Amino acid sequence: MLLASSIRGMTVDSASMGDMLAAAVPMVRTLNLEFVEVAPERAVLRLPDQPEFHNHVGGPHAGAMFTLAESASGAIVLTAFGDQLSRAVPLAVRAEIAYTKLAMGPVTATAVLGRPVSEVVAELDAGARPEFPVAITIHREDGAVTGEMTVVWTLRLNG
Repeated sequence: MLLASSIRGMTVDSASMGDMLAAAVPMVRTLNLEFVEVAPERAVLRLPDQPEFHNHVGGPHAGAMFTLAESASGAIVLTAFGDQLSRAVPLAVRAEIAYTKLAMGPVTATAVLGRPVSEVVAELDAGARPEFPVAITIHREDGAVTGEMTVVWTLRLNG
């Protein structure tokens, strides 16, 4: 796995996580997602205002906002569990999104890990396939929340 070999055993900053995900996940490149902040507890990504990704009312398309939020959740998962990638692969299990207000202009997604890393790793150590939520809030530049998403992830042991 390209990304796993890139991140394994290293501390990842926002720029390097953005570069790695852009190399491994073509949609990150396609949408020109910007990595504002990436840490094990929180990730912030930005979708610039791009007319080619607008919907019928001139704001970011719902699919682009979904990809922004899912990518923010992936960034936090890879950062939080990067040291586990030699034995497990992170996979999105399910996602739910609510579009709550009209989004116009650039939008930002803030992802927060829903369980302590140590708790998830303890389940993995016990041979289980842990599941954990990542909550994401999407907002406009004026701070108004335009969407909320939850992605449930798992770490699947290799082999």
